[in-house]
Amino acid sequence: MALQKKSMIEYIKHNEEICRKNDFIDQRLFDEYGVNRGLRDENGNGVLTGLTRISKIVSSRIEGDRKVPCDGELWYRGYRVEELIGSLKQDEMGFEKIAYLLLMGELPSEEEEKKFRQIIGKCRILPTNFTRDVIMKAPSEDIMNSMTKSILTLASYDKNAKDISVSNSLRQCIQLISEFPLMAVYGYNAYNHYEKGKSMFIHNPDPSLSTAENLLMMMRADQKYTPVEAKVLDTALILHMEHGGGNNSTFTTRVVTSSGSDTYSTMAAAMCSLKGPKHGGANIKVMEMMDDIRANVKDYSDEEEIAAYLEKIIGKQAFDKKGLIYGMGHAVYTLSDPRERVFKYYVEQLAKEKGREKDLGLYENIEKIAPGLIEKKTHRKVSPNVDFYSGFVYDMLGIPRELYTAIFAVARIVGWSAHRIEELICTDKIIRPAYMSVMEEK
Repeated sequence: MALQKKSMIEYIKHNEEICRKNDFIDQRLFDEYGVNRGLRDENGNGVLTGLTRISKIVSSRIEGDRKVPCDGELWYRGYRVEELIGSLKQDEMGFEKIAYLLLMGELPSEEEEKKFRQIIGKCRILPTNFTRDVIMKAPSEDIMNSMTKSILTLASYDKNAKDISVSNSLRQCIQLISEFPLMAVYGYNAYNHYEKGKSMFIHNPDPSLSTAENLLMMMRADQKYTPVEAKVLDTALILHMEHGGGNNSTFTTRVVTSSGSDTYSTMAAAMCSLKGPKHGGANIKVMEMMDDIRANVKDYSDEEEIAAYLEKIIGKQAFDKKGLIYGMGHAVYTLSDPRERVFKYYVEQLAKEKGREKDLGLYENIEKIAPGLIEKKTHRKVSPNVDFYSGFVYDMLGIPRELYTAIFAVARIVGWSAHRIEELICTDKIIRPAYMSVMEEK
């Protein structure tokens, strides 16, 4: 067996070199043929590939013939996200209300919101023995993989799984929005028990509770949480549920939907996109970086000491030696990320309740110092993005890191669903981008 494994390793290593030789494309050819790598032009702007009425991102304004960066804006169905969150009462959980807005295109009346919350509550249940037979079998540290397996398996329990009509797809999307928290938490609990040897507990969801409240209740052995904890997590979910049609996982949703595929396959594909560290896993890199900074910076209030260590990170002398300060900068926003601006208030409230002001002070000093150091090095203006603080919030809430990207998915399933419905309604064209062959004939 050992010989066979060694032989396979040698075979793969040899053929990797063959692949590298035959798959290499000179980067100059991309410029010669005008290929926008990553569907971004030379200025970093996304190549226009579709239209949407679901959301909008603003990061610059046109003044005369110049494009000028501005404070970032995020709009959901014609409303700025900070206005939507600001319109909620202090103790009001708004995830379901904003989910209705994104799905249906308009804010619900009191009666419509009540009905929608009831439907979400009733749908927050998995098929009989599903947790035992699917989620608890072959548990994985990769909760996103566990959830994706569950999503695809749910199709076997749906008699109309292949029906891609708008009405049936909307039903399936609402059910998946309801079921995602269960698949995430139960997937982690199974891994935590079978792989880490910890105690097993499976709490049934409470139909009367919001998505954020159910998440906290199901994750904790004692099922207890505070109003501040629930409000902060609810806000995080709202801020993460949608971010324009151009992000990788939402574009994946559009592409797979355009092929005529079913809802379960579409959402599984979106999950596979989101789990990539360049997309949904960014806050984990922030947390790993912060662990490293805490281990090497003695005084969290000493800006000179912090700046000196950040310069080592930028200079590829510390942390992962890639020269990046994670959580700083964004592909779209320049001056500010509106999600980070909104979230900061709730981060401060939670840090105060948890007695984590010292840690918050370190984050705030990095937020103040890092942009200047990065601009000095790259001549590019950056600001903190929402991922800079989201990992800190999840840490204060006691959410294990294995669940960070899964919590992102619990929110983003709403945006994916809205884009799937819009794609079904607006076009019957399959998305088929062009690739120019530069193959050498032999």
